[in-house]
Amino acid sequence: MNARAGAHRALQWRTRPASPRAAVLVLHGGQEYGEHAPGLLNLPGLRMVGFARSVERVTADAGIAVGVVRYRCKGWNGDRADAARDALAALGDLAEELGPVPTVLIGHSMGGRAALRAGGHPCVTGVVALAPWCPRDEPVEHLAGRRVLMLHGDRDKVTSPADTDLFAARARTEGAHVAGYRVVGSGHTLMRRAADWHRTTADLTGALLGLTPLPADIAGALATPAPAATGLALPLH
Repeated sequence: MNARAGAHRALQWRTRPASPRAAVLVLHGGQEYGEHAPGLLNLPGLRMVGFARSVERVTADAGIAVGVVRYRCKGWNGDRADAARDALAALGDLAEELGPVPTVLIGHSMGGRAALRAGGHPCVTGVVALAPWCPRDEPVEHLAGRRVLMLHGDRDKVTSPADTDLFAARARTEGAHVAGYRVVGSGHTLMRRAADWHRTTADLTGALLGLTPLPADIAGALATPAPAATGLALPLH
């Protein structure tokens, strides 16, 4: 039993095989500030249900556990970085329950920032960040050796595609293996071209887990050494 029984539990399983060989955690978006817990009608969380289901289809019968990160607060809340703390707590629970299995994090917006911030955890081998919130002083050094895939809509008015590109370039100079897609014609909510977002995210996650090959353009970009910016904003038509 978890030693922190009775406290907030950040990890909630959707799919948990008897003996998982790897895991995926999904992190939804939020807001810059907000100390109240997400409500029962949590639209950012509902937005990620389609992504989780797509991942479950791609990983069916492969021994992959799929879970979601539950936040204590709606907001990031400055230096508290509450969503990142919850992501790390969920990873701690995951390692305690499953052992140190390879884990891929999928996060949107604030959840993308939390996934990237938690990407240095020993279990994490890859991150898929969707329209992530990437302030220009966000740390990147901890992502050395990780595979980081970043997708951003070219019509996003909430988080900046340019900031995502800058984060990707900075992470690459610190030893991360980074590539990214620009989702042409799509904005921040991921609703426009939703099927493409779901399919691509699930396929990339399956590839990061070793179930299928990476797309050739992504594989080539991941092999590109710093400081080249090639492959950080590949067009997803």
